[in-house]
Amino acid sequence: MSLDVVIVGAGTAGAAAALACAKAGLRTLCVDRRPLAEAGARWVNGVAAAHFDAAGLARPEASELRSAGGLFHLVAGWGPKRVRVARSAVLEVDMRALGARLRALAEDAGAELLGEVSVGTVDGRTLDSSAGLLRARYFVDASGLAGARLLGQPRVRREDLCAAAQEVRRVRDPGAARAYFERNAAAPGDALCFTGIAGGYSIVNVRLEGDEVSLLTGSIPALGHPSGRQLLDDFVAGERWIGEVVFGGARPIPLCAPLARLASENVALIGDAGCQVFAAHGSGIGPGLVAARLLAEALARGEGPRGYAAEWHRRYGRLFGAYDWFRRFSSLLGPADLELLLDSGLLDDESARAGLEQRLPALAPRALPAKLAGLYRARRLAGPLAGLVARRASNRVAEAVTRRTRDRA
Repeated sequence: MSLDVVIVGAGTAGAAAALACAKAGLRTLCVDRRPLAEAGARWVNGVAAAHFDAAGLARPEASELRSAGGLFHLVAGWGPKRVRVARSAVLEVDMRALGARLRALAEDAGAELLGEVSVGTVDGRTLDSSAGLLRARYFVDASGLAGARLLGQPRVRREDLCAAAQEVRRVRDPGAARAYFERNAAAPGDALCFTGIAGGYSIVNVRLEGDEVSLLTGSIPALGHPSGRQLLDDFVAGERWIGEVVFGGARPIPLCAPLARLASENVALIGDAGCQVFAAHGSGIGPGLVAARLLAEALARGEGPRGYAAEWHRRYGRLFGAYDWFRRFSSLLGPADLELLLDSGLLDDESARAGLEQRLPALAPRALPAKLAGLYRARRLAGPLAGLVARRASNRVAEAVTRRTRDRA
């Protein structure tokens, strides 16, 4: 069979790419190493509503949409100091249902999807697989952080990996659950995001949804902290109102800036495979959906994978790079530093909302004097920032020397 596109990975990014490519008239095959019903993430993720719009996809509804709205409490440590974000345009989405919707739409559009297929390497226009040799004009790696590695992309440093865990659990004692949120000055449906409790880049996020509670945790264990899995287990052990698991999972998430090399002549990376993750809070679902559309459009226009990579970096490269710097800086901060950012006004509801929605904050001219005053009040944080800049510069020099030595060899 002669194909235009073979996509490796049938999670949300891969299934969205299969849908977009098939709708663009490209003969498309999407394979996954797992059974199709088990492909992709199996938990709840927050996705900016704007990403569904930019990807040309209907926003989630019914059982696919776990929740929307409610206050988001960004809490320094275990509290009480916090910033409250109202009406952020972030949707809590059941990834199992979203993946199933995208795969069904892709098949309806004419794409072929196959599960339990492992792949090898690309050789020209051929991909070796357990289903035989797959021949196509283009190949797409949507297989995740530790997947097919069709471009031989470098492995992410352990210091740039977030160990995240998410579970939906039963509420064993509704009265005690409500009392917990009351003690923490929040209401059912709000998200309590305790931040910096195990290193600067760490959270325990708790949301009460009827007779269930949604828990999200994450940290960077390579910096000497307990994993998201351990944080979640410890939190549950200390709150007897939380009952058994309904569904969920855990996985490492790349936090580095998106790879500069997202494509070759006939291979493209999307999603976690290309580190297209918003580093400020480790979310890659929305960016993967948008990347799928940009890729399909570039292929349909005859611009190939490199045209897609150029367009993605043009639209999102600087934004994601800027928030990668913020993530690296935030990983150096403790709860007292976060309180200082809150007290200074540098971290306020608009900046927190912008981070949640994966965009730059809007700064009105009249707010500039207050921000400058806040910079002065938070001046002791200049030390960690300067140290970060120095380390990044040193690392880049070392990387350049390594590349030159390798090239000469």
